[in-house]
Amino acid sequence: MTARRIVVTGAFGILGAAVAKAAAAGGDRIALLDFAPEPPDGLVADCGPGAFVLSGVDLTDPASAHLAVNTAASALGGIDALLNIAGGFSWQTLADGDAETWERLYRLNVATAANACRAALPHLRGSPAGRIVNVGANAALRSGAGMGAYAASKAGVHRLTESLAEELKADGITVNAVLPSILDTPANRADMPKADPALWVSPAELSAVILFLASEAASAVTGALVPVTGRV
Repeated sequence: MTARRIVVTGAFGILGAAVAKAAAAGGDRIALLDFAPEPPDGLVADCGPGAFVLSGVDLTDPASAHLAVNTAASALGGIDALLNIAGGFSWQTLADGDAETWERLYRLNVATAANACRAALPHLRGSPAGRIVNVGANAALRSGAGMGAYAASKAGVHRLTESLAEELKADGITVNAVLPSILDTPANRADMPKADPALWVSPAELSAVILFLASEAASAVTGALVPVTGRV
């Protein structure tokens, strides 16, 4: 395949936008899905005239995910890769936290990925080289204080990735996940003003790994949880 048909969830965020732009720059056709009402300025133009945009998508709801992914597949003429960038983060100790945070992060991180994958499977089976790439977290390998709810939800993404890779081996669809440490974003810089962001992972660096796993070159890689930790 020279031009792949790629669906990016959470496409309006920092990482999602970086992935979408990088894929489009490589000649791929992109469907940008997000819960937000509209994409950031310039994103659609940067993704080329063939980009398809769908806003207001609630991937925590299976029916909404199904409709959105099917609509994207119709617009692109199929799906070769699903890149699950949608997700969320919250820092909260158990003693001072609440059960809603645990439920919310499960919905944002695990349910969105599972629902999008389920909806995309019929289309990926029609691709000569179907790919799924999820975003886990290095923090889910060994969690720290206040990271329980987030790490637990991302650990769920890890297990989803591994189990789905086994389920789809016979179909020739690979399923992998990247495990970033700290992503260099404006929000993280504001939250950690004394840290050195040069040690973190840039959106461009993480995008490159995601797109490699979504490429033909990674056809022998499936069920992998790939640490992308920068210099942290």
